[in-house]
Amino acid sequence: MSENPLRRLPKMDLLLARPGLAEGPFPRAVLVRAARETLEEARRELLSGGPDRPPEADELADRARARAVRLSVPHLRRVVNASGVVLHTNLGRAPLGMEAARAAYDAALGYSNLEYGLEAGERGSRHDHVEAILCELTGAEAAMAVNNNAAAVLVMLSALAGGKRAAVSRGELVEIGGGFRVPDIMARSGATLLEVGTTNKTRIADYEHAVLTRGAEVLLKVHTSNYEIVGFTQDTPLEELSALGRLHGLPLLYDLGSGALDREFLPGLGECPTVAGALRAGADVVCFSGDKLLGGPQAGIAVGKRTYIEAMKRDPMARVGRIDKLSLAALEATLRLYRDPAQAGARIPALAMLNAPAEALKARAEALAARLRLVLDGICTVAAVPTEDKVGGGAMPNRALPGWAAALTPLGGGVEELEAAFRAAPTPVVGRIHRDALLLALRTLSAEDEEAVVDAAKGLVGKAE
Repeated sequence: MSENPLRRLPKMDLLLARPGLAEGPFPRAVLVRAARETLEEARRELLSGGPDRPPEADELADRARARAVRLSVPHLRRVVNASGVVLHTNLGRAPLGMEAARAAYDAALGYSNLEYGLEAGERGSRHDHVEAILCELTGAEAAMAVNNNAAAVLVMLSALAGGKRAAVSRGELVEIGGGFRVPDIMARSGATLLEVGTTNKTRIADYEHAVLTRGAEVLLKVHTSNYEIVGFTQDTPLEELSALGRLHGLPLLYDLGSGALDREFLPGLGECPTVAGALRAGADVVCFSGDKLLGGPQAGIAVGKRTYIEAMKRDPMARVGRIDKLSLAALEATLRLYRDPAQAGARIPALAMLNAPAEALKARAEALAARLRLVLDGICTVAAVPTEDKVGGGAMPNRALPGWAAALTPLGGGVEELEAAFRAAPTPVVGRIHRDALLLALRTLSAEDEEAVVDAAKGLVGKAE
């Protein structure tokens, strides 16, 4: 009777004592986990009809060491976004500018006056750090910030529409990422949804009918930032909704979402709705994201009439969704840049990327392609090609941005393997596959990112050799 091969696997303590592991720089907990998972993997291989003999102890030690290396790498880490999608939700949306990153760093290092009034020497409010500058930039009477825009909308509805009937166009019952839907958020807030109009057409008369015959007490408008309805359509302008609200004493609440402050900061994006424009049109409260077209950290921001914003600050949901000190510091630093449009366009990365002209991107793509061509000779053909970049982040879904990319076409095929290899680089590079080529879009690459791309390519050559 042959010996059970599982019995020939070394015990945990013997594997941990092998020189390749015992002399490593890894914490004990990491080594134990790596050794345990390596032995479990070897057992599965034997039980599934793999090799008749288990791996030698030295091979198992090498496997465990490689696993320990992988376990020692931070799970959340820097990634190079070469996709051409500026506000890439899966990659963290808007990257922070240097001023915002430094502000968050300073706030993290020690204590701060987060909720302490330095002049009076008593308890203060975290809303104070951004309220004045938000009012300055948008023309609002008051402002506040919470964790994200979904939280801002929930606080707004809880404070201003809870227990009331809110009229919303059927064409604006939006679902955002993760399956969160406007009707669900309204239900959680305690507001009653009154659908008005149709999916493709909602007129001011539909809202009037809801007010006069269905008892609507709040007017809610939701910007369809992640989709567009085109063709036989009609939308009710904010100005008309505002006039209706004033006539009947009803608040007009606007979930803008995408968060462009004013059109002067994004001249290349055309007719996108803006926070300042919504307030000028008569919205009483406008909610929007900090990490989309604003170009700051994750945050939900509400601006508008003082009486409504103060009610939102007092609502219990404001405590549930409150913003943390690092995001608050980064948000203030980002907003301060907006005082000078030229400075904002140059020093807020998302704005710089969105406004980048195609001619400049072409020159950069040609230069990067030339560098990669030297590195990847014999592995890929490399060319600079025109592309269509995207805004991303659920903002302006059908707006294409003319861009340029370095296109890498593997000799002999295998573009999926090439894309995976770039993702597996020490600094992962995330591009996108188009036909038989891996596109590395320049719009979303900084100068530092370009160096990481070249380093990743050099790593591919080293593996090939």
